[in-house]
Amino acid sequence: MKDKAMTAKIETIVVLDFGSQYSQLIARRIRECNVYSKILPFNVPAETIRREAPSGIILSGGPASVYQPNSPKCDPEIFNLGIPVLGICYGLQLMVYTLGGKVAPGNAREYGKAMMKISDSSTLFEGLSGEIQVWMSHGDKVLETPAAGFKVLATTNNTEYCAVNIQGTKIYGIQFHPEVVHTPQGKQIISNFCHNICGCSGMWNMASFIEQSVQEIRQTVGDQKVILGLSGGVDSSVAAALIHKAIGTQLTCIFVNNGLLRKNEADRVQQLFADNFKMILCYVDATDRFLDKLDGVSDPERKRKVIGHEFVEVFNDAAKKIENASFLAQGTTYPDVIESVPIDGNPAAMIKSHHNVGGLPKDMKLKLLEPLSRLFKDEVREVGRQLGLPEDVVMRQPFPGPGLAVRHLGAVTRETLKILQNADEIVVNEIKKAGLYYKIWQTFAVFLPVRTVGVMGDERTYDNVIALRAVESSDGMTADWVKLPYELLETISSRIINEVRGVNRVVYDITSKPPGTIEWE
Repeated sequence: MKDKAMTAKIETIVVLDFGSQYSQLIARRIRECNVYSKILPFNVPAETIRREAPSGIILSGGPASVYQPNSPKCDPEIFNLGIPVLGICYGLQLMVYTLGGKVAPGNAREYGKAMMKISDSSTLFEGLSGEIQVWMSHGDKVLETPAAGFKVLATTNNTEYCAVNIQGTKIYGIQFHPEVVHTPQGKQIISNFCHNICGCSGMWNMASFIEQSVQEIRQTVGDQKVILGLSGGVDSSVAAALIHKAIGTQLTCIFVNNGLLRKNEADRVQQLFADNFKMILCYVDATDRFLDKLDGVSDPERKRKVIGHEFVEVFNDAAKKIENASFLAQGTTYPDVIESVPIDGNPAAMIKSHHNVGGLPKDMKLKLLEPLSRLFKDEVREVGRQLGLPEDVVMRQPFPGPGLAVRHLGAVTRETLKILQNADEIVVNEIKKAGLYYKIWQTFAVFLPVRTVGVMGDERTYDNVIALRAVESSDGMTADWVKLPYELLETISSRIINEVRGVNRVVYDITSKPPGTIEWE
């Protein structure tokens, strides 16, 4: 689905991405203000932005230094468009540097919490006063603003130009990061920029998204047919419901059992969608086909590519039986796109490829239809609710496209896959019994290709290790590990060791994201 068509009738804040790890969080916070956000590359021409007619522009942070020869620079004409601008961290420094000020390395890198003193009750800080906590992450600092027109709005002990405004304009710059949770009043600052400075009315919501998406899907598909890979997860289920609302029986859902699903998942999915939702559902059991292709493959990126390629091949086989099938629909979401490739050409490094966006062959015979590719996870869930999906589907924990293959380190065998499936079922069941399943972003087991010595029944064992993973998150972009009760961890560990043959040790992953990712591969 094209962004331009979707956003033409709604107010938009454009985020120019200079390679910040927080660019997606900026976009997310804007949407929390009921304003649509769109990430564009840092070097997009000012004329292109003018044609987009955004209500405002935000310049993201970034790892570079503005005075370096090859550092990312925006078109300086952006500041002459008459569109409100907010520069964040690197964005502030770039604005000052572009307009004739001085930026240089600071005496020391400033990273972490700081207290900012607001010295001017500007529109940006409306509703705030005195000292507030902000989050810093920078090594350079503004030494001197351009000669005329810059007004200091706030300072810290180490940052003289913590917030500035070009007087008589709606151009602002801040040295801190309002998008992270460590700036408690950050959402208020972003809201002030979106609503009070840019004049957005806050009409972006999932009802308007559904209405526009339905129109777009109908225009894109016409009288052709769409096939969709239905896994039973939130993303594919919501995509199916949205597309079904738009084109009805032109949609055929194909459920491919790749053998890498959770225990008994194939039966549950068929019952839910074929029997309850009355969608056209084609079931393909390709377990042996996938597992044979994965034989001996241990590299995680290679696993994803093998699974992605085989997935499309299975679809091509199935598509031959469906006349006039021209589109392959997927539940790709915004975090999938952001983490897989530098979105729209931005300089951010790729973290990992995703099954939905990284494993598709160039000669794929079907055109892609990805109606959720600009939505964060909580937005996808809300779309599902508004489309009438039951809460147990909408709130189902995320499950990776490549399935248990990326929760199985090393080469997958039928024997070790069964061990992981049995252990994972125990984890999920115990989390549900504890009333925590819908409160936790993700909970799962990971098979480690490590064997350790143990003692069971007075005999020495040399068996496998299962790792437990439980994380809290709001959108999948950042995550903290969950401090599960010791009693629950003890129960899970005891059950796995006693009930899953081939496991004699259970460990708990206490790594947050960043620095780790949610999945192990």
